Amino acid sequence: MNISSQLTLTARTTPMKEAYIFEGDIKTYAELDAAINAFASGLERIGINRGDHIGLVVGNSPFFVISLYGAARIGATVIPINPIYTPEEMSYILKDGDVKAIITLDLLIPHFEKLHSQLPNTEQYIICKTQDGTKKVAEYELDTFTIKPKMKSFTEVLSSGSISYEGPELRDDDVAVILYTSGTTGKPKGAMLTHKNLYRNAKDSADFLKMNDQDKVIATLPMFHVFCLTVALNAPLMNGATVIIVPKFSPQAVFDVVKRHDATVFAGVPTMYNFLLQSPAEKDALKTLRLCISGGASMPVALLKNFEQKFNVIISEGYGLSEASPVTCFNPLDKPRKPGSIGTSIVNVENKVVNELGEELPPGEVGELIVLGPNVMKGYYKMPEDTAATIRDGWLFTGDLAKMDEEGYFFIVDRKKDMILVGGFNVFPREVEEVLYSHKSVVEVAVIGVPDPEFGEAVKCFVVTNEPVKEQELIAFCTEKLAKYKIPSTIDFLEELPKNTTGKILRRALKEKLGV
Repeated sequence: MNISSQLTLTARTTPMKEAYIFEGDIKTYAELDAAINAFASGLERIGINRGDHIGLVVGNSPFFVISLYGAARIGATVIPINPIYTPEEMSYILKDGDVKAIITLDLLIPHFEKLHSQLPNTEQYIICKTQDGTKKVAEYELDTFTIKPKMKSFTEVLSSGSISYEGPELRDDDVAVILYTSGTTGKPKGAMLTHKNLYRNAKDSADFLKMNDQDKVIATLPMFHVFCLTVALNAPLMNGATVIIVPKFSPQAVFDVVKRHDATVFAGVPTMYNFLLQSPAEKDALKTLRLCISGGASMPVALLKNFEQKFNVIISEGYGLSEASPVTCFNPLDKPRKPGSIGTSIVNVENKVVNELGEELPPGEVGELIVLGPNVMKGYYKMPEDTAATIRDGWLFTGDLAKMDEEGYFFIVDRKKDMILVGGFNVFPREVEEVLYSHKSVVEVAVIGVPDPEFGEAVKCFVVTNEPVKEQELIAFCTEKLAKYKIPSTIDFLEELPKNTTGKILRRALKEKLGV
């Protein structure tokens, strides 16, 4: 079984059930499955076959869903790419990923015209027509573009296929998706996720979160990111739920779809919850939600408590990474949640904390979090040495520092590489961030280490506040709650913190700004 065949099974058993809602357009499972069949068949007609690599450069839309599942149905491998990347950023991924065809938006045609000479192996460009792109495409001198002979419209491919198409029989270990990591160190690496990885993690996550066919799940996280891909797209579709596709996050967009469609599940990163909390919305604005899911970064305890108190909906914080498809932990729904914890291992996945020798540590001790399960990637594309260093005896070494309590709840302490060493003492940025988040004036905070001639490193903070506050006031606030070596030496006030497309605060961008 894989995500594509499971969707077909759902379409046969509940054909009239709503599969997705997109800006007022509603498609049933039967309609979605027929479109996937037609698109898969259309891909084969233009020469895209099992094992070929397809770059998917579109935003949150039915284009993404049909393309992903259509490619999976023929056994092709999808490489999702952020559509706001520059041509240079896309170039590395497309070349390294050996992409044969690219599915993209009409707005991005000029990008690929610039890249075309660098992509000699790319044979097809499938163009998705957008409302914003219609006028701009008319301004292009397409006849002069070298890629024009290779361009076909998404609609053309879709209409040329057969809705009764039956694809090849796929193997569990066939690579379905290659996700390029954010590249916090060096160039991005392509994590190869198999059909088994995606199916099992989606199914196990849905079971853990008790998703069912009555759920309506908001997908406003970027679909090209693994968090949305598994938790807000594949997981609900595995269980016959309805996906509400939101093209771009905004607090008002979330409040609107909750009210209009009686949404029941929302998945987001801490920054999104912060924006929702800071909005002037009434406390009943999210009243139909039964569950909120947080991942992508550690959620400050103060933010979690304030959000739940205001909107009367629980947040289940979890943990994952691209290399694990991504989910390994969630706070359980049938047992006490622990603020600040990423929860317990989901079914079929084992997490443990080890020392530098790979030996398991007792509860309470900090070490590296490692993961074992059917969700662990096949490896990094064309990087056998990096694969061998990351996956050892089946265990995925995450690079995150964590600890486990006596009841099996895990707590992320920090990234190994983000740890600050002050005069021989370890300082974990998150610990300092948690304290500052508890101050009434602080909205966002990021902590990094900077060189210090006396202590080796010093703690530096960047904060966004909702009212004027002095640096010394915040330092004094920290002095009451932290050991002396953990107290920030300096605090910079910013209008906003740098974030990636999922809203995750980027400490590395702050370090680069300072040249550290």
